[in-house]
Amino acid sequence: MRTPRALGSAAAATLVFCAGIGLAHADTTTAALPETMAMLKHAISIPTVEGEHQVPVLAAYLADKLKAAGIPAGDVEIIPVGETAALVARYRGTGEGKPILLSGHMDVVAAKRQDWTRDPFTLIEENGYLYGRGTADMKTAVVVLVETLIRLKREGFKPRHDLILLLSGDEETAMASTRELAKRYHDAEFLLNADAGGGTLNPDTGKPALYQIQAAEKTYADFRIALTSPGGHSSEPTADNAIYRLARIIDRVASYQFPPQSNEITRASLRALGAHTPGPLGAAMTQFAAHPDDATAAATLSADPAYVGQIRTTCVATMLNGGHALNALPQSASVNVNCRIFPGTPVDSVRDTLVKVIDDQSASVTVLQPPPVASPASPLRQDVIAAVTDAVHARYPGVDVVPGMSAGASDSMYFRNAGVPSYGIDAAFTKPDDTFAHGLNEKLPASEVAAGLEFWHRVLVQLAE
Repeated sequence: MRTPRALGSAAAATLVFCAGIGLAHADTTTAALPETMAMLKHAISIPTVEGEHQVPVLAAYLADKLKAAGIPAGDVEIIPVGETAALVARYRGTGEGKPILLSGHMDVVAAKRQDWTRDPFTLIEENGYLYGRGTADMKTAVVVLVETLIRLKREGFKPRHDLILLLSGDEETAMASTRELAKRYHDAEFLLNADAGGGTLNPDTGKPALYQIQAAEKTYADFRIALTSPGGHSSEPTADNAIYRLARIIDRVASYQFPPQSNEITRASLRALGAHTPGPLGAAMTQFAAHPDDATAAATLSADPAYVGQIRTTCVATMLNGGHALNALPQSASVNVNCRIFPGTPVDSVRDTLVKVIDDQSASVTVLQPPPVASPASPLRQDVIAAVTDAVHARYPGVDVVPGMSAGASDSMYFRNAGVPSYGIDAAFTKPDDTFAHGLNEKLPASEVAAGLEFWHRVLVQLAE
């Protein structure tokens, strides 16, 4: 998963890590980061998409880098999971506190060369951006995490907490490797996820607007609504047509809106966003944050695809299947309805609502496997907020740092479900809808590599020492 980000240049006083050299002042160009960029170039070149069996290849490459930097081989493990794999690396501390988990994923969404302007699996730097599948979601962040552990090792850093890097291999699909990691590593202080949260820049001015710490995410669930009918010859149409009945059901689902909901995280996020968003949308954010029962404000937010998921459970048709022959009446028809469920709302209650909305007793409504995972909001830990705020303000002094909720799903949900407080803290600042994660010509501002290295070093030193 990758939520919208924003682009920006590091402040003049920002310190960045130059591989093999240490710290340098004010240089945020990728040319100052030869080791990091070589690693990122290689990572992008490995097509870690579902079915290509390439995630273990990337895992082995990253494992070798960590071991070469001095992480003991016994503290680096590749866990095979089907055709994919997870990578675990433990940076040992003094053992005075529970481990701090660092989360990311090595897999990427598929990309077809013929659809892209550039080769999606070749890292290209152009006009201040890095192009390639995984630049935004999320091989850049994975490389930054690996490089940060390497830097800490070179510096001889001895934290109180072990730092355990957990890189999953199928976050974009089945999340089987994530489930395995959560089973093994749930006795932890908290988890920091580089695949969520992050900074937003004003799309008009390019100035930093705010930074969000992801402290909650919605529950992901797929429901299959299916119908059957006797079928027959297409030259003798009947009223009992499974496709027609399904079409009416889809219309009912499309017309229904779940009631508005909020919690302290979403209200704080909307309050901060409202201060930086002009016009009726910003006013609605401010009003809803203060008065979540305001129907007019809720309607304005719900009309915007970027914000409807912040205030409601959403369900949308995503796939259709129907009929068995071109010249026969359909004997079956089905639709997949994908729901993103507001934290604290039971999955069964959403299913019950869908049953009422479709209003057709002949339809079956089934929750698809794997079973949905409830993802309760994480408590707002002051130590995490303070460390992230310090790192953000080192680059952009005074920028608001607020909690936020992801409308999508990330690896954090399995750890939250296992009782591990989890926080999305992607280092990047980007403009909304500027990265094209999951889409064509994915890109990331080149400035975010150096900024990410400094951000993660500051955060980990402060939280783990």
